[in-house]
Amino acid sequence: MKKLLAQCRKELRQFGRDKLTVALAFFLPLLSLLLFGYGVRLEIKDIPLVVQNFDRGTLSADLIDRIYNNAQFAAHAWHGDHPLEDALDKGRAKAALIIPPEFSRTLTSGRQAHFQVLVDATDVNNARVIKNSILATTNRFMTDNRLVDDSNPVFDSDIRLWFNPGRKESLYVVPGALAVCLWIYPSLLAALAMVREKESGTILQVYASSITALEFVGGKILAYMVVGVLEALFLIIVSMFCFGISIVGDPTPYIVGALLFILSAVSFGTMIGTRTNTQSAAVQAVATGGFTTALLLSGYLYPVRNIVYPLSYVTVFVPARWFVQLSRDTFVRGAGWVYDWYLPVFLAVGAIFFFNIARKNLSKMQLNV
Repeated sequence: MKKLLAQCRKELRQFGRDKLTVALAFFLPLLSLLLFGYGVRLEIKDIPLVVQNFDRGTLSADLIDRIYNNAQFAAHAWHGDHPLEDALDKGRAKAALIIPPEFSRTLTSGRQAHFQVLVDATDVNNARVIKNSILATTNRFMTDNRLVDDSNPVFDSDIRLWFNPGRKESLYVVPGALAVCLWIYPSLLAALAMVREKESGTILQVYASSITALEFVGGKILAYMVVGVLEALFLIIVSMFCFGISIVGDPTPYIVGALLFILSAVSFGTMIGTRTNTQSAAVQAVATGGFTTALLLSGYLYPVRNIVYPLSYVTVFVPARWFVQLSRDTFVRGAGWVYDWYLPVFLAVGAIFFFNIARKNLSKMQLNV
């Protein structure tokens, strides 16, 4: 244990002396968090929409106002006689609303009126959002103007949004970004620290000494766990001030899960470091095996259930998947141990797996003394 703690103190002293590594530990995670938090937006807003209105009545004007005021569409000016050629075909607008003559008069006379909406379906999700938004706005328009018989409704729905009633996207994006950052940077630092031992040749002194692979790897991992915990505290405080997130409910699942997740990330980086011989190779390995999987297979950008087979099974082995869920449950839902008890278990399994691989890799490289 003394050798392990001595190795840990030596790593922390080396870490503190290297200003570039300190910057990598704190400045780059901060930059990444701000980019993810402010840059990633999944809700579609300000969709450019053109309107060609041949009717001069009040009802058509009311319908157009409602569509533009639902916070999803932005008016796009067009020139000429045909909005399709000027705006839709050229990609300047994503939808075109065409209201025929006598639209208002037809509605007030009790007859069925028609209008046309053309949607650019190049982006399928975008097209679905546009369609649903216009349908919802039109239904509300019909009800408010008493253009449908609502005297005997079949049902009356009362829809409420739980956990995030204001639909703040930062509550969805930032907890996930925390998980991605806390996976990438601790693992990168640990991988570089291990590879530097090889590049500088100091690893030979370790091989020739009486320190075991368990003590050496354990000391390195303990040191970079301390750095990872400091990173986590730093990023959480920044997130609270910049994005207004806060812990909801019992914080202990998150504390336990964060420690296990950081241990898993540092062990993963150390494992990479034991298998690579240059810093550039270590960076590429962490970027491919760590960053890519954490970004695409963790549920950070889209739900895991949307990932197709067989990659859907691969996500089970991505620790970031479980920590993204735990992070969102902690900062948004406040689920607690009753619902999240299994998430730290998955994280612990991942940490043990990576730690053992790293220890075995180093054991194979040690000299017999």
